[in-house]
Amino acid sequence: MDYKKDIALALSSITGIDAGELEEYIEIPPNSEMGDFAFPCFKLARTLRKAPPAIAAELKEKITLPDYFSDVQVAGGYLNFFADKSSFAKKTIEAVFNQGEKYGSSDEGQGRNVCIDYSSINIAKPFHIGHLSSTVIGHSLYRIFNHLGYNSVGINHLGDWGTQFGKLIVAYKKWGDRETIEKQSVKGLLEIYVKFHDEAEKDESLNDEARFWFKKIEEGDKEALELFAWFKELTLREVKKVYDMLDITFDSYAGESFYNDKMGAVIDELKEKNLLKEDKGAMIVDLEEYNMPPCLILRSDGATLYATRDLAAAMYRKKTYDFYKNLYVVAYQQDLHFKQIFKVIELMGYDWYKDMVHVSFGMVSLPDGTLSTRKGKVLFLEDVLKSAVEKTLEIMQEKNPDLEKKELVAKQVGVGAVVWNSLYNGRIKDITFSWDKALNFEGETGPYAQYTHARCCSVIRKAESEGISVSLDDIDYSVFEDEESRAVIKALEAFPKAVKEASVKYEPYLISRNIIDICKAYNKFYFEHRIMGEQENVMKARIALTMAVKTVIKTGLYLVGLEAPEKM
Repeated sequence: MDYKKDIALALSSITGIDAGELEEYIEIPPNSEMGDFAFPCFKLARTLRKAPPAIAAELKEKITLPDYFSDVQVAGGYLNFFADKSSFAKKTIEAVFNQGEKYGSSDEGQGRNVCIDYSSINIAKPFHIGHLSSTVIGHSLYRIFNHLGYNSVGINHLGDWGTQFGKLIVAYKKWGDRETIEKQSVKGLLEIYVKFHDEAEKDESLNDEARFWFKKIEEGDKEALELFAWFKELTLREVKKVYDMLDITFDSYAGESFYNDKMGAVIDELKEKNLLKEDKGAMIVDLEEYNMPPCLILRSDGATLYATRDLAAAMYRKKTYDFYKNLYVVAYQQDLHFKQIFKVIELMGYDWYKDMVHVSFGMVSLPDGTLSTRKGKVLFLEDVLKSAVEKTLEIMQEKNPDLEKKELVAKQVGVGAVVWNSLYNGRIKDITFSWDKALNFEGETGPYAQYTHARCCSVIRKAESEGISVSLDDIDYSVFEDEESRAVIKALEAFPKAVKEASVKYEPYLISRNIIDICKAYNKFYFEHRIMGEQENVMKARIALTMAVKTVIKTGLYLVGLEAPEKM
């Protein structure tokens, strides 16, 4: 039962305004005394040329609602709708019980592929805190689209090409040794990479050497390729530890080097379609008409660029996956780059350019400034996650020393705290990474949501230990007349909409916020009302509500990349 949709349809039949547009305006009032749903008539004042209170009064007189609405009232310029309490509770709890962890899912995406390009780490460079946003936003979207019936294709577009590999080879040959680098892995590579940049500031010829060695990679030189492959192997081995901690896998690791033999066809097509023009020896697509600088395809020395590779990658993904959407979870500094790429694809005559989406996000910096690999100013993501787990374990040793599987729970909660920290606000916001904030276990945090799930599990275990089982047939919905129960049920009912909206806006935080709403409402209910030891009908109804809350929190946590411990 979709209450908002039914209200919108009823209003549409009176006003003649599209029901989809009206549904967007419907709000949830801040407290249940004001109703379960509210329609702000201010939105119609210009169209209907009347004052909002007059519109509200007129709509109240004319509207016909299904019988599962008990009342409609005018409050200033608002029209407030009251759902029948028992009916609302019954429909919501039945939906959760029947669908289980698939609550909020759908088959809308059946037969459609969504490519999601995220994380996209650089070979031989550290997997640092700056990669966290792309990694966790992309992973959450991967799960959200799967939940809605799409086939998500997770792509780690590796940064595995470019002059930096020439720099690394020079640095390794001058200052590195295999045994040390094997032991230190990416941190060892970072050390010699930083040294290269320090030395190159004094001796420009080092950059010439770097270009020479990168050319050898391009030409297939045996020694150069072996070193290049070794750097790549070291990096992937190292980053796998982080992906394992985050429970992330990818369907493709096709990075920049994968498209080396696929760019020629794109360049030829651009020439055939008269889109390429020469500019100071370089080849460009002129985008001045669209208020953008030119899209550089070939440098004056004939070298390809990011744009060339991204065009080849887009063509390959369309041909291979026939995507419904092709998402790029990349920081907002690349806004212009993606606008140029999408425009070039449009100019090439492909209508699927409109299915390409840059899911941008804010930058992560440290309190004392921006991250810089060249200067060695980075905070390794693995170190952040390990520290979060260690701190969590310390808290658990203090508060619950007898907890079973403490190390596993500490990992689930500690890693979850860091992930949640990136997914509780709109993605476009810049983040200054703070240890204190990321590892804070109070307030609207991942650990708070996980603890509420564990609390629900504890109630259910207590019921089971006393031989109490609950099925849908046992539930007396008239029990849910109190404000606290109603608030929980309203938050549960809002979950499917939050999932859908998160997919439309590419904003996982909408799910995180809904989960916190459920947790706050349930914890208030838990403290205000006894569950065990009440009359049987009351006890069973409240246990059923607890079971529904447990299910939805677990699903919501999964969708944003967190686990749901049963004991904490």
